[in-house]
Amino acid sequence: MSLLIFFIILLLIFLMLEAPLLIQAQSNNNNNLVSAIFIFGDSTADPGNNNYISTPFKSNFSPYGKDFLNHVPTGRFTNGMLANDFIARYVGVKEYVPPYLDQSLSIEELKTGVSFASAGTGFDPLTPKISNVISLSKQIEYFKEYQEKMEAAIGKEQTQNLIKESLFIISAGTNDFVVNYNTLPIRSKTYTLSTYTDFLLQHLQLFLQKLLDQGARKIGMVGLPPMGCLPIVITIHSDNAFSKRDCIDFYSSIARDYNSKLQKKLNDIKFANLGSRFAYLDIYGPLMDMIVGHKYDFEKANYGCCGTGLLEGAFLCNPSSYVCKNASKYVFWDSIHPTEKTYYLISQTFQPTIDSITK
Repeated sequence: MSLLIFFIILLLIFLMLEAPLLIQAQSNNNNNLVSAIFIFGDSTADPGNNNYISTPFKSNFSPYGKDFLNHVPTGRFTNGMLANDFIARYVGVKEYVPPYLDQSLSIEELKTGVSFASAGTGFDPLTPKISNVISLSKQIEYFKEYQEKMEAAIGKEQTQNLIKESLFIISAGTNDFVVNYNTLPIRSKTYTLSTYTDFLLQHLQLFLQKLLDQGARKIGMVGLPPMGCLPIVITIHSDNAFSKRDCIDFYSSIARDYNSKLQKKLNDIKFANLGSRFAYLDIYGPLMDMIVGHKYDFEKANYGCCGTGLLEGAFLCNPSSYVCKNASKYVFWDSIHPTEKTYYLISQTFQPTIDSITK
């Protein structure tokens, strides 16, 4: 037998022995994929639900969506995609997460997941009333309505399995502090910062319990960003908004305290619900790396790309606004919301944690 034939036979034997293992590995990889993605929260997670309600907090006009597919302003509060769109791609369910209130969505589109999020909302029941947006309790009602639609289309058992194998992401809380507690003289008269944080976390726990009751088992909870680094917060609270644009640490410290308590709360909930997977998704650290640590090649971290970058957001960032030439050089798109590039980098830092929930 020639040496060449010997090696060919050896290779064939190796492939035959390895084939079942390769098939098994491929099967395991498929099992890691989630069946759908469901999003709840505020403007960091709203792909356009506010387009369908009566509120001034909308972004379905240019220059929003400037770098989205076909330059379409979808209602996402950024120049392109949100972090949740990138996460949906990462777990392999869809290219973009659509808004649930879009009545044109097909059953197939609904089946792989939607967002119920509404820009301007929060865990405090007062927060959505300020902006006339969709409360988190209403978002849960919409989720129940979603399940009824799916049960009618694919049956109850298949719907239950779909929900069980889905990934849930919740992103809210910033409006409770920035729009509500630190702006209006209502909650701040009744609560200290510490007790208000506890108040929010109680509502968050109730929200998570409702999700669990509806069959959710894989849940990622996004923490608060360094709120003192939001351009609008710097503008309002800086001694000189034009020359002194450092982060206001007082407001970022609120986020650090909240995030610390949130992680403890999630651990408690996890311990009480051993059949479920909960994970804290850290947005604070990655954003600080971009803003203060200069870890990435951003040129502007304390101004938004839209308008002056000082106060613009929603209707103040509009077709008449000046827009920077390259949004990817900016951490923030308007004075509140990150650019698509920032969301992309954040989604990448989330991936190991997403894996811990889904695999």
